[in-house]
Amino acid sequence: MEEQFRDRFVSLWEKHFGGAGLPIAFYYTDEAAEGGGDEAGPLARCVVANMGRVRKGETVRFAAGTIGCPGGKRYLGYSRDIRPGFEYFLSCGIPREMEGERYKKSPDLVREVMARMPEFEAPGRSVVFKRWDRLEADDNPEVVVFFARPDVLAGLFTLSSFDEVESSGVIAPFAAGCGSIVLYPYLERASASPRCVIGMFDPSARPYVGPDELTFAAPFAKFERMVADMDQSFLITPTWERIRERIERP
Repeated sequence: MEEQFRDRFVSLWEKHFGGAGLPIAFYYTDEAAEGGGDEAGPLARCVVANMGRVRKGETVRFAAGTIGCPGGKRYLGYSRDIRPGFEYFLSCGIPREMEGERYKKSPDLVREVMARMPEFEAPGRSVVFKRWDRLEADDNPEVVVFFARPDVLAGLFTLSSFDEVESSGVIAPFAAGCGSIVLYPYLERASASPRCVIGMFDPSARPYVGPDELTFAAPFAKFERMVADMDQSFLITPTWERIRERIERP
């Protein structure tokens, strides 16, 4: 990625979104980490739990052997396995055997949901997450992920629609937290008109983000268009100026 584009976005982001945090980005690669390993230090079991480290500026690399959560392995494309009894785990559970999360009404409904879930195989031996300003010239970001409060989310949503005819250019699929920032936006890359993904509705992932934060994930090609439009969009109007001032407040 061109460092000029990286720095241009940082400047535009500060101009239009004030004190909002920079997004993170990820890409798949077959290159080993510096020193030969597949990850950058000890990792928490949950993929989303590690995103706080990335948001603070640390590079985090996942490989098949460094993801502790079976769901994380599946959503990042390193396994197609499903834990035994998953249809009960996601729904009502099994008395005296398994507590259910009750995210779906019945085991049969879970089976149908899983049957419709897209298949995904990781295209590289590892996936690297970096904060936007830490990207380097030889990095190739594939998805850009914002952790956004409502005003920022409104700005991103509206900006993503600026050059679109369709009113459904942003989706919010039912998914685990890591699925909403990796699987679904990554698969959108193959679309002729890639959609952005709002996520982090998963109650199991919510403790790892702010109480007033959701995620907004943009496939990189779509993100580039959004950046190109920033200085000619509603972001330069008095309407947005009032919101930007509110974003800048602590």
